[in-house]
Amino acid sequence: MRTARPPEANTALVKALLDVGVFSLAAVFAYWLRLEGGIERYVRDIAYYVLLTLPIRYIALNRFQTYRHIWQYVTFEDLAALGRMVAIVTGLLLLLTAFLRSLIFVPWTVPLIEGLLALAGLSGLRFLTRLALDRRKRKAATPATTSVLIAGAGDAGRMIATELLRRPIGLNPVGFLDDDLRKKGRRLLGLPVLGSAGQLPELQQKAQADLLIVAMPSADGHAVRRYVEAAQASGMQTRIIPGFSELVGGQITANQLREVRVEDLLRRPPVELDTASIHSYLEGQTVLITGAGGSIGSELVRQVVKYRPRRVILLGRGENSIFSIEQEIRRDWPEIDLVALIANVRSAGRLDQIFRTYRPNVVFHAAAHKHVPLMEASPSEAILNNVFGTRNVVECCLRYDVQRLVNVSTDKAVNPTSVMGASKRVAERVVSSGAVRAHPGQGFMSVRFGNVLGSRGSVVPTFLAQIRAGGPITITHPEMTRYFMTIPEASALVLQAGALGHNGAVHLLNMGEPVRIVDLARDVIRLSGGKDVEIVYSGIRPGEKMYEELLTNGEGVSATQHAEIFTARPEQPDPHDLNELLIALERAAKAEDGVAIRQTLHAAITGSHLARA
Repeated sequence: MRTARPPEANTALVKALLDVGVFSLAAVFAYWLRLEGGIERYVRDIAYYVLLTLPIRYIALNRFQTYRHIWQYVTFEDLAALGRMVAIVTGLLLLLTAFLRSLIFVPWTVPLIEGLLALAGLSGLRFLTRLALDRRKRKAATPATTSVLIAGAGDAGRMIATELLRRPIGLNPVGFLDDDLRKKGRRLLGLPVLGSAGQLPELQQKAQADLLIVAMPSADGHAVRRYVEAAQASGMQTRIIPGFSELVGGQITANQLREVRVEDLLRRPPVELDTASIHSYLEGQTVLITGAGGSIGSELVRQVVKYRPRRVILLGRGENSIFSIEQEIRRDWPEIDLVALIANVRSAGRLDQIFRTYRPNVVFHAAAHKHVPLMEASPSEAILNNVFGTRNVVECCLRYDVQRLVNVSTDKAVNPTSVMGASKRVAERVVSSGAVRAHPGQGFMSVRFGNVLGSRGSVVPTFLAQIRAGGPITITHPEMTRYFMTIPEASALVLQAGALGHNGAVHLLNMGEPVRIVDLARDVIRLSGGKDVEIVYSGIRPGEKMYEELLTNGEGVSATQHAEIFTARPEQPDPHDLNELLIALERAAKAEDGVAIRQTLHAAITGSHLARA
């Protein structure tokens, strides 16, 4: 009993026959052009030529299988494949013509003209098919209900406009905006470039547009802010294409449109990574990440897997967060050998067993307590976790010959006024001390940066929760400033700092300009639509500083080969003094003696102000 051919096989057969037909017709028209229309005397020769050369056309089409391309989504890559196929066929036909000229009338120019006509005909067939299918889809779609202006008449704007013109999602692009005045008055995909951000109110009225899509993934926060504020002043809704750090691959689709976030208003130009150097120390290696369930740790995992390590070990003490990032990576990167482990860095024995079993080559140490007020209330926890957890990691890295240890630190470690900041400063010293004892070829370093937008418990999620509750937004002081980075940007630069391999270094990330917290709060209120939300000032909390610093008074800074990363030159800790400090801190922490912890830290760190009852 014969089985029916699948529909896709029938479609491919029809496409193949159409291609052969177009190619054969190109041969006839080539004769017609060469003979200026006088082909009546050569009908028999033309027929013989077409039939005798038909196997070449068929074999070439079958070999390149251009008929299997999805014609509805034909691309320049598809046309390039057609061009290569036609060029090969033309060459073969020229060789065959040398033989056929003794049998039939075949001018030398016929194969050349045929090749040009065939390329035009085959390309046209595909584009006409794409046009017909797009029109059919638009007719069958629900009529667009929202007129859209697109900010950015570049590649991203073109991609999103193409998506919206094809897909029936109720959005109808009516024009572009762009700050490049040379583009004004031109057309892209048939849509006009109307003007710039400053002209948005009048252009919105003229175009009757209800939505602005900001399609500028490489634009900085200043440019994004101008368009968003102009749209809000015009009563338009806004959507945005994420920045390059959030995009996966090079394609931009309508599915990636999202609400504008405060991170977009603070966006900096995309970080240029030296991916070759990152590949060189991660590819094929076993990478262990402590605190892998946290905001920075989980993003480190997402970025590490892109560099094809042999194995990634997720280590954390929160089973739900570790489970979550494990499931995400198994779904998106099934080829990665992934090991998820529940462990506390404070347990030296558990850490030793893990290092002995898995022998990591690279360690990113992101496990830490980070909330300043909470650590002021529980100083012993800050010491045991941030200091002695780091010491345990360093000792395991030394014992099991880890090639690279990158300790994630904070700007609060500079001239610290909090237990949390001081604990991270001591942790930096522990890593620097380990670097002195490191074997040749090992690299132990710390990376210091500021606040991370969107991380758990950070200021923006806190503001949003307060807005949802009806307000007010609570800020400690109107002049308080902080440095901010996005999670992907911070994590990418941590990987880049690790590639530098500077043993004993404390690397600083370029944090840009500090931002006033009150300005950030106003941005969050504006973007969330909570116009009437009140801002109240509660006063500076214990351990907080009005502004953060990236260097202590005694530290110098030098550039590295990466423009966004600098190296501090801290004093190397004296091994005896550091050991005495750790003994005193451990004794005080185990005794839950907060006063002794603060006094010990105050004595150890010049310029801090920690001695409080």
